[in-house]
Amino acid sequence: MFRRDDPNPFEEEEVNPFSNGSERASRSRLPPLASEPMGFGNKLDATVDIPLDNMDDPKKRGKELASWEADLKRREKDIKRREDAISRAGVPLDDKNWPPFFPIIHHDIANEIPIHAQRLQYLAFASWLGIVFCLSWNFLAIIVCWIKGGGVKIFFLASIYALLGCPLSYVLWYRPLYRAMRTDSALKFGWFFMFYLLHIGFCIFAAIAPPIIFHGKSLTGILAAIDTFSDHVLVGIFYLIGFGLFCLETLLSLWVLQKIYMYFRGNK
Repeated sequence: MFRRDDPNPFEEEEVNPFSNGSERASRSRLPPLASEPMGFGNKLDATVDIPLDNMDDPKKRGKELASWEADLKRREKDIKRREDAISRAGVPLDDKNWPPFFPIIHHDIANEIPIHAQRLQYLAFASWLGIVFCLSWNFLAIIVCWIKGGGVKIFFLASIYALLGCPLSYVLWYRPLYRAMRTDSALKFGWFFMFYLLHIGFCIFAAIAPPIIFHGKSLTGILAAIDTFSDHVLVGIFYLIGFGLFCLETLLSLWVLQKIYMYFRGNK
């Protein structure tokens, strides 16, 4: 039996919407939910630190880029100012422009050498090209002789002549003459005369080819040509052509030496 004071379980509870919160909470039969802080996983009270220093990175990078750009512009202006000063002083920039298909040296006689000295400079340039051609032909003739059984030693000597003679002739006497003609420097002229005499001596020695080093067959001179002509006619023909080239180079060099010496004496 039910007692009179017991509440009816089937009776709906009326909730007054105008009552205060404490009264509604007291009448509510649902247990209150425990308030827990939001979090990740079991560590509900963990906090996430967001670094605020990264907010200034774009500004710092912008300032650094601006400073770099200003420094580059300053350097470009400095280089341009130096180039203008050099050009105003009449000192041309030695950019490589010869040969046209593969520039390895600076060479501009028409624009850098005085008009009255250009003919002599062209003659000296022909002399330098002549020794390059003579050493190249000498190397080719020695290869033919080596194939015919001349020995490997003369091949190595001919290789040394070609690989060292061509650049050294340019560095030791042609470039000093080019600069002497351009700047009228007595020191450069003296340097040219000293090494050009050594060049002429080498040409005379090569044209004769005395049997001093490996019976003289490493150079295509007249004595080597006579020695090889009896054994192999083809090798002898190559040596005779080399002998003629060295003779022409010697005559041209003597003529250039005389002309440049007269030009140097006239300018003193």
